[in-house]
Amino acid sequence: MTDHPSPADAPPAEVDDDVLAQIALSREEYDLACETLGRPPSDVELGMIGALWSEHCGYKHSRPLFHHFPTEDERILTNLGEENAGAIDIGGGWVAVMKIESHNHPSAIEPYEGAATGVGGIVRDIFAMGAQPIALLDSLRFGPLEERRNRRLCIGVVAGIGGYGNCLGIPTVGGELVVGESYSGNPLVNAMCLGIAPRGALISATAGPPGTQLMIVGADTGRDGLHGATFASVELDESSAERRPAVQVGNPFLEKSLMDACVGLVRDHRDWLEGLQDCGAAGITSSTVEMAERAGAGIRIQTRQVPRRESGMTPYEVMLSESQERMIAAVKPGHVGDVQDWFEHWDLHAEVIGEVTDDGIARVLDGDLEVAAAPVLVMTTPPAYEPYAERDADATSRAGWDPSSLVDLEPSAANDALLRLLASPNIASKRWIYRQYDHMVGTNTVVTPGSDAAVLRIRGLKQGLAVCTDGPGRAVELDPYSGTARAVAEAARNVACAGARPVAVTDCLNFANPERPPIYYQLRESIRGMADACRAFTTPVVSGNASLYNESEDGPVTPTPVVGMLGIISDVRQAVRMAFRDEGDEIWMLGGTLSQRASTLGGSEYVSVLHGMSAGPIEVDLPAESALVETLVAGAEAGILKSAHDCSDGGLAVALTESAVAGEVGVAVEIGEVERLDAALFGESGARAVVSVGPAQVMRLSEIASRCGVHATRIGVVAGDRFRVGSIDMPLSEAAAVWNSALPALLDD
Repeated sequence: MTDHPSPADAPPAEVDDDVLAQIALSREEYDLACETLGRPPSDVELGMIGALWSEHCGYKHSRPLFHHFPTEDERILTNLGEENAGAIDIGGGWVAVMKIESHNHPSAIEPYEGAATGVGGIVRDIFAMGAQPIALLDSLRFGPLEERRNRRLCIGVVAGIGGYGNCLGIPTVGGELVVGESYSGNPLVNAMCLGIAPRGALISATAGPPGTQLMIVGADTGRDGLHGATFASVELDESSAERRPAVQVGNPFLEKSLMDACVGLVRDHRDWLEGLQDCGAAGITSSTVEMAERAGAGIRIQTRQVPRRESGMTPYEVMLSESQERMIAAVKPGHVGDVQDWFEHWDLHAEVIGEVTDDGIARVLDGDLEVAAAPVLVMTTPPAYEPYAERDADATSRAGWDPSSLVDLEPSAANDALLRLLASPNIASKRWIYRQYDHMVGTNTVVTPGSDAAVLRIRGLKQGLAVCTDGPGRAVELDPYSGTARAVAEAARNVACAGARPVAVTDCLNFANPERPPIYYQLRESIRGMADACRAFTTPVVSGNASLYNESEDGPVTPTPVVGMLGIISDVRQAVRMAFRDEGDEIWMLGGTLSQRASTLGGSEYVSVLHGMSAGPIEVDLPAESALVETLVAGAEAGILKSAHDCSDGGLAVALTESAVAGEVGVAVEIGEVERLDAALFGESGARAVVSVGPAQVMRLSEIASRCGVHATRIGVVAGDRFRVGSIDMPLSEAAAVWNSALPALLDD
């Protein structure tokens, strides 16, 4: 224990439990803070410690598990958790920068602003490193859309994502929507951003050596977003609606100026700066204290120098406000005027609010009054927890259910089964959502939303980037390890179907209260599954976010780890889409066989929609998945694939439908004698993809598949205007009408 001098406004040793609850600090953690400091913290110190020790900032339950992740590769230029985002060398003198984060609780209270500021925050994480943001993706979860509140949340969130991203001029190119009962009380809103920068042009989020000047630039500071970090670290309850002040308010036009100014400053005048950091969760507190930690230094902040848009703000409010569109620049002493002039050119005001010191103390002053003086390392070293873990008995029981106990699908019922699946919001076209996003701004989007992965060109380079998000929560609930490994595999398949080789992962771990043994078990096993799958694909985890305490009075959300996958296409001109193209093209299935075991129905959309259950085994074969990825990439690089689409939700029949509808051309597929009709049509075994090739390229496809160790089966032909797959036979227009209209029918009210 070290006795650190107390600032002027230190309170008595006892702090009210209501105060601790407001900052999401337990009584034991408060006592630990007192013991470490050797005294009670001041009001300002207590707020700062509460924010930095929150789950949102401190990762108290997840950080002890991050050692499982593979984080090293010759392409990776950053260390996991040490920068705002992860950076990957993509060749040609350029790097890609990527990260995904959550804005779940704010979106539950104020869906438009919660989602909009989630986009703003993830974009700042990218340009804080000096990278130019080039693409946005989202991953959304809501309760049943038949319920008015869930519809309101979905409509508001989509509007917020589109409104903010469109104003920034960054295309929203992909994502996913999943609907499930558990998300009614606590929707999940994850936003991912991808950026690029010349190699060597990145900047770190460090404070620099003593004497470095700390400048704030962007929006004036208000009271919005106060306690946002701690709000994101507690469960939602009936009082959560009263926490609206914890939801930030965004200004995308200001952020556009801030983005352009920061990217230009780093590229043209990197020598003026020591570091750059976003004011995100916990505002000035987290940005400046974490910058000091990286520099092994201290800081001195003068709150009266912080530009404000509200009168009467206290030092506590100034330090913990989460007002949006603000950055902290660590500026070399001789260049303060240069930096101010630079930002003035962009109609932005930059003000010195502090400096870097050599004593390792985070000092906060209000004029001549010192209101906080605590060691940086105390504030940035929260306790770490590894609770008791125990698998949920109900999930264990449901995972042990045998799908072979179902009566097999009658051939005469196959049409109806397909149409019911196509009407499920989890399978139906998401065009209602992405038509609200500008996905072509910048004119670099090669493959637009609606395919397996989005593809972007980088001007001046031959290679391109493919990116997607995936998170099958139902499978993770049944089997956290295998379900999460399946999420990584599906994401890898998706970028490979576009012709890209998977290279890196960013993740967002959405779980409920980790203090409860079943939830911690889910979190722990999910991380293990993700780590092992990432090793199988040689896709290190370069960045991410843990969003815990996602539950409400209705109960916990389905465990939902979301995987953001980046792939590199050697020649962007060879990008592959999912749509069938020309009549007479042959349809092949890569991986697996047409006859599928009943176990492949475990956790499937078919069992959920037609039988009202979430049950059954979750299977994943990582070597087979890796071999399939190699086959898809090789086929694309050889220029022989006219289309490619992975088999996932809804199985083979749904994959074929989506490719046929996208290409507006029918198919004729024979499945022959199979073990079970329902499994053959709708089983969700992994490591399978449907591709189409011209007849002249069939031999080359077979050779590539054989070389990669993947079974290839010719299953049919692109032809006509009917959709015929085994016993399914209907006009393609009928399937298309259901698939295209299901989501608008729920949301256009």
